[in-house]
Amino acid sequence: MILDVLEHAAKYESLSPYFADAFAFLRRDDLQELADGQYEIVGRNLFATVVHQKGKAVEDAKLEAHDEYIDIQFVIQGNEQMGWKSRGEIAVPAEKPEEYPDVYFYDDVPTSWNTVLPGSFAIFFPEDAHMPLISDDEIHKVILKVAVS
Repeated sequence: MILDVLEHAAKYESLSPYFADAFAFLRRDDLQELADGQYEIVGRNLFATVVHQKGKAVEDAKLEAHDEYIDIQFVIQGNEQMGWKSRGEIAVPAEKPEEYPDVYFYDDVPTSWNTVLPGSFAIFFPEDAHMPLISDDEIHKVILKVAVS
């Protein structure tokens, strides 16, 4: 997991052939005006989902993880808590819904919490289980899905 601000994003561009395009999308002048929905950037290798969503309580959320995609979660507005736990510390997936082919949900609790403020992002790799959208606020964010291979 990586937590940082957009101004430092160039430091991470070498981690994936798609990260430069991902961070360029987040630097768009019109990012705050984009309608909720999905935006293909490099086909299914890199796409963004823009959401406005009421935050959740911890008891209403589950840890999640992905095998095929890295998540870059960028907060535009609101204060979001994101939980984290190494997938290596979790034994059995709690749920793998058919409608979400690359999501595993876990009945476990995060080992750490981070506050992700507007202008900040968190990167979650396949080994990172994460619990996003924990907040009392309305969250406006972009979730970038970056293909692992």
